Amino acid sequence: MNFLKGVFFLAFILGTALKVYSQNDPVKIKPALWEGMIVTGYADKGAFVNFGGPAMKLTCKPLTLLLGMLPSLRIKEDEVPAGAKKNAAVMPGLGAGITIIYKHVALQVPLYYNTKTTTTNGKWSAGIGLGYKF
Repeated sequence: MNFLKGVFFLAFILGTALKVYSQNDPVKIKPALWEGMIVTGYADKGAFVNFGGPAMKLTCKPLTLLLGMLPSLRIKEDEVPAGAKKNAAVMPGLGAGITIIYKHVALQVPLYYNTKTTTTNGKWSAGIGLGYKF
């Protein structure tokens, strides 16, 4: 297990300093704290809104690829049996996923973890989102 942590740490360090050059424009890989975008979408029978978060960013103008964390507001109505307590319809959540940005249009594929409830087991669910980069 420690060996895997070391390999991932080394890959992260190398990825943050790596520059790959094509014939015309350089392809840059670097960490990003925030990308300045708003994305809305659908995941697990509910909606989400996020603004992007910390990520590894690969840029090859005009295309940008982000792989990172997605702090979100998730909007979902719980289906619970009679007499059971319901969660709030709007809840904060943290997802992870990939975002592709072309000029100012962002396409996102997030993964969110749904915790165990009285009626369902915990599981990961994928979604799809569309947004705008400022």
